[in-house]
Amino acid sequence: MITYWQQEAEKICRIEKDSLNSELKTWVDARIVTRDDVELLQKEFQIDPEHILDILDPDEQSRLEDGDGYVLTIIRLPIYDPNAETQYWTIPLGIIIKDNYIITICWTDCEVLKDFSTGRVKEINLNDFPSFVMRILSRSDLTFLRYLKEINRRSIGIQNEFQLSVENKEILQLLSLEKSLVYFTTSLKANQMLLEKFRKTKLIKLDYDDIDWLDDVEIDNRQAIEMADTYRNVLVGILDAFDSVINNNLNMYMKRLSILNILMMVPTFITSFYGMNIELPLANLGKLSCLIISVLCILTVVITNVCLGISERRYPNKKKRLGKNKYRYMKNAQKNARRLKSIESALQN
Repeated sequence: MITYWQQEAEKICRIEKDSLNSELKTWVDARIVTRDDVELLQKEFQIDPEHILDILDPDEQSRLEDGDGYVLTIIRLPIYDPNAETQYWTIPLGIIIKDNYIITICWTDCEVLKDFSTGRVKEINLNDFPSFVMRILSRSDLTFLRYLKEINRRSIGIQNEFQLSVENKEILQLLSLEKSLVYFTTSLKANQMLLEKFRKTKLIKLDYDDIDWLDDVEIDNRQAIEMADTYRNVLVGILDAFDSVINNNLNMYMKRLSILNILMMVPTFITSFYGMNIELPLANLGKLSCLIISVLCILTVVITNVCLGISERRYPNKKKRLGKNKYRYMKNAQKNARRLKSIESALQN
């Protein structure tokens, strides 16, 4: 889908293609592009098909390139898809500056471009294309930071659930968040290299205001990189810690099973004699032999309970700690709710 936007009274408005003012600069927004859209862009703006294929490649990295009569910029944007296996990931966005047109091409929809088209980004100036590119980069970094905070909150919630019970669902969720952090880190570092190239290149001329914007974008981008690295290291540490907890619980159960096997060998060893066709001990005692065997079985049960009781005291059962964990979880949840409420009130003020 291709839409056209032009500047009107300090805000951008959507204009039909037939009503465009040729004297004004135009933003051509191509999202969720189809084959017909690609052919239209190639025919109307003479864009190299190889460049369009690069933009539509989900794995394309950020770069700045000089085309045939236009300047191509590819950046990585964050995406949130609740229906995907990995909910947080990144996509390439192509920005082409040609004459009076700035063209953004993306193979899917994204929140950054939605913010521009819905008017959530203020003070947009389409008459200054380098400034418009800086605003897109700035909005991209802010979206990265917001998604990183959401990933951190989700990992904390999963960690609290881990304290109650360890299930495969929570482990898979943590692995998905770790994969998202890898995608974010790679894309942010690629965008950082692109920002450094903006300072050195002469393809896009930046004025003093644009350079100030570029400085702010670089600060936000570095902050996002550090946050992504920190959250990833914390997430890896959480997975390693719970892996050790699972192995420790498995060792405890294996120890109990070993105690049972060893103690059950005694009555098994005694009763196995009575399956032999030879003269057996206690065979001439009659009912007394049954009593002796019963006493031995009872002693085995008592010794088993004593051994398991010692193991239970040394390694308390998880169910006994469940009440404390629930109380701790509820207390942390109430604390986080109060903190979130105070943050919301501060933002409102």
